[in-house]
Amino acid sequence: MEKLQANVMKDTGKEVSEASNKEIFYALTSIVNEEIVPAWVATQKKYKEKNSKQMYYLSMEFLIGSLLKSNLLNCGLLPLADLALQKLGRNPEMIYAQEHDAGLGNGGLGRLAACFLDSLASLQYAGHGYGIRYRYGLFEQRIIHGNQVELPDYWLKDPYPWEHRKENEAVHVQFHGKVHMLQRTDGSLEFKYENTDKVMAVPYDIPIIGYENNVVNTLRLWSAEAYFEENDGIEGNHKYFHELDHQHSIEQISGFLYPDDSSYEGKELRLKQQYFLVSSTIQHVIKNFKKDFQLPLSRLAEKVVIQINDTHPSLAIPEMMRILMDEERFSWEDAWKVTTKVFAYTNHTTMSEALEKWPKSMINYLLPRIYMIIDEINERFCQGIWFDYPELRDKIPEMAIIAYEQVHMARLAIVGSFSVNGVARIHTEILKKQEMKNFYTIFPDRFNNKTNGITHRRWLLQANPKLATLISEVIGTQWIKRPKQLISLLKYTKDRGLLEKFDQVKLENKKALANFIFDRTGITVDEQSIFDVQIKRLHEYKRQLLNIFHIIYLYNELKENPSIDMTPRIFIFGAKAAPSYHLAKEVIKLINTVASIVNYDPAIQGKLKVIFLENYNVSLAEKIIPAADVSEQISTASKEASGTGNMKLMMNGALTIGTLDGANIEIHDLVGDSNIFIFGLTADEVLNYYQNGGYLARDIYHTDDRVRKILDQLNKGAFGLHDMEFKDIYYNILYHNDPYFVLKDFEPYIETHELVEQAYRDRFTWLNMSLNNIAYSGKFSSDQTVQEYANDIWKIKRL
Repeated sequence: MEKLQANVMKDTGKEVSEASNKEIFYALTSIVNEEIVPAWVATQKKYKEKNSKQMYYLSMEFLIGSLLKSNLLNCGLLPLADLALQKLGRNPEMIYAQEHDAGLGNGGLGRLAACFLDSLASLQYAGHGYGIRYRYGLFEQRIIHGNQVELPDYWLKDPYPWEHRKENEAVHVQFHGKVHMLQRTDGSLEFKYENTDKVMAVPYDIPIIGYENNVVNTLRLWSAEAYFEENDGIEGNHKYFHELDHQHSIEQISGFLYPDDSSYEGKELRLKQQYFLVSSTIQHVIKNFKKDFQLPLSRLAEKVVIQINDTHPSLAIPEMMRILMDEERFSWEDAWKVTTKVFAYTNHTTMSEALEKWPKSMINYLLPRIYMIIDEINERFCQGIWFDYPELRDKIPEMAIIAYEQVHMARLAIVGSFSVNGVARIHTEILKKQEMKNFYTIFPDRFNNKTNGITHRRWLLQANPKLATLISEVIGTQWIKRPKQLISLLKYTKDRGLLEKFDQVKLENKKALANFIFDRTGITVDEQSIFDVQIKRLHEYKRQLLNIFHIIYLYNELKENPSIDMTPRIFIFGAKAAPSYHLAKEVIKLINTVASIVNYDPAIQGKLKVIFLENYNVSLAEKIIPAADVSEQISTASKEASGTGNMKLMMNGALTIGTLDGANIEIHDLVGDSNIFIFGLTADEVLNYYQNGGYLARDIYHTDDRVRKILDQLNKGAFGLHDMEFKDIYYNILYHNDPYFVLKDFEPYIETHELVEQAYRDRFTWLNMSLNNIAYSGKFSSDQTVQEYANDIWKIKRL
């Protein structure tokens, strides 16, 4: 407490009683930084002394959320900080809330990356993240008249206390220009660049703290800044002002997370971002290798492994080739041998339309040397298929890295990596048997599965301290470092005394969320209601539409018979739609429009309420998840690669209603039929419909009165200011044949929700099911996932 008082006085010249919450927040972060930095330096020293192989995790997203509370937790200082703040008359949660969530990610991909970093440090592995220091996050979402409105997320408007600028380690990244091919005296080729646009990549390092083990790893974020030659200005003001004008376009490279790519300029900016990330990182990797290891670069793979998180960093492969050949004078064959031993690729989607591709003309114009290398990789790969796999010759257009004027990034990643992994068992099988079947034929040993995971330290220990404390009272604290020990809770699933305590914890969490909802929206919700939660990115395949159709159905039933014996339900949504994704934004509007009718209709006696919490992010998830009773995981089977929200909600005792998709299947396998609510089409059935037809949405419209009533309500303006306000949803269902099978799964979804309500009414049964889910959730800790990556792919060892 004295140190905090002293820091506030030193930083602000004020007594604590006069300081604002934000000033106290900064004083507290400076104390934590004093604890972190010596351990950070010591960790890097240990890695060097032990000659540790380094893992570099390349990702366009790191959804790290806010860090003060988790840093205090991992340093073992959280109870002390809470006590000190309380003694000073401050609410600790109000202080922690002063930190803006870092605008470095969007959804599951970025949150996975953040969980992996936490687990790497907590398990004492030499693994570090590399991304971009975006000045603006995706966007700040506001709901105005039911519509999503996007505002800038300028998360860096206040100083960010965790970053450390390392200008002396900046590197240069080059775009555009011309490439000249020359022949050296020894007959080898030399490539010279001319008139390139140079950008300075300045690193900002963020410490990633292991749990109570004095290990601190690094998340390095690159910032794009203008680069001026020493003689700039000598040629007169014209060039000087041209450079100033150019500066803005350079800074845009690290300006926004996912700039709008509906225009050519937006696409080019995204491509620039990707190359900027990989070029700066690969330069850094090679420089570090030379400095830290007394080995030739031909042995790079012995000490370096680079994980590509989805296709966005795939240009790292040709960039490694460029540096090895053009700067280190490797032959093509030797460079390719090194490159293909260094890179591993994680695929995050089964949807071929979501696999990234770029116009080859754009890559050739923006990155001429990189395009030459990709073209050569493609040529050699296609020749290899032609000669070595004659049975696949007619498949070459489907496998070529460059095909139909497009560069296919997933194909580049597969060809240039030694490992290709999916992120759930079913996802990997679909990759091998469907989407990437031809590549699996050629590279069967490269494909493997690594089911996603979440860090239980943030999503249980930090986000739900009351539940964590109760668990520790029952089974001890070993589960915090060995999460699989949560399985010990199975001994107590019929212990009524414990279940009553667990029920009380859930009720307190629901009360806290109810208060938060009232503060945010002015809507009162009853904590005795079923809290039914769907929080995730808004996408058609995630089927928030199926959820809202169910809500409309319940509302229609209550309007016809208000005295129905129904347990009150609170349906809670949190979701952002991509700014240019019209249908997704229409679904947000529909949810909010239905909410505006349902929430204020006295006829239904408060039995149904709909809450859309705007600007969904990590901090909001931490408030919602501990209070959830029901976890909506209702994606169209075969479409969700894994999901991690399902794991977070399961770990906090919510029961899953879901399809057999992604990691739902593995949750189901663990907890059994009696502890989960499964419904709907299977992946095989969905894929069969896509391939062979046989499904007509209009048949269901004409035969199911409930479906017809809902769609007619959309058509006739029952939920809107005018007829056909939601015409695009209506037409997509009936005239585009319901591409994600909302109507096909509607009846089993309704029936399964009836089972949910029946189970909820028997509190002992419900709590027993809930505790079973928590007990099995340790399997989905990212500690387990990272351990599998470390053993099977990265081949790295603990300190």
